[in-house]
Amino acid sequence: MDKLMHYREIIQTLLTDYSDRRSDNEVESQAIFDLQRDHYQVVNVGWSNQRRVYGCVLHLDIKDYKIWLQYNGTEIDIAQRLVDRGVPKSDIVLGFQAPYRRQFTEYAVS
Repeated sequence: MDKLMHYREIIQTLLTDYSDRRSDNEVESQAIFDLQRDHYQVVNVGWSNQRRVYGCVLHLDIKDYKIWLQYNGTEIDIAQRLVDRGVPKSDIVLGFQAPYRRQFTEYAVS
């Protein structure tokens, strides 16, 4: 399996597992995959305590054969989960970090 397909599979599995565990009767966690443009998100949709719940909790992209973590509003260290599944740190970009700060992380700069 080529690298791109492998990364897509890893991301889809991680986000599907997360969304399946987080959904309940009032709030649904939806895994949303744009396979043509390599955008991947988990969005919470529903109602809780008579208040509307809607928002992105995870957003990953694949750009130039690297996985970009654009947003992580969860308690999960998604970068470490990727590493645990065989993605080298040099192929993970913490997109939510300012570009000048990425050089101080263990991960790719861009």
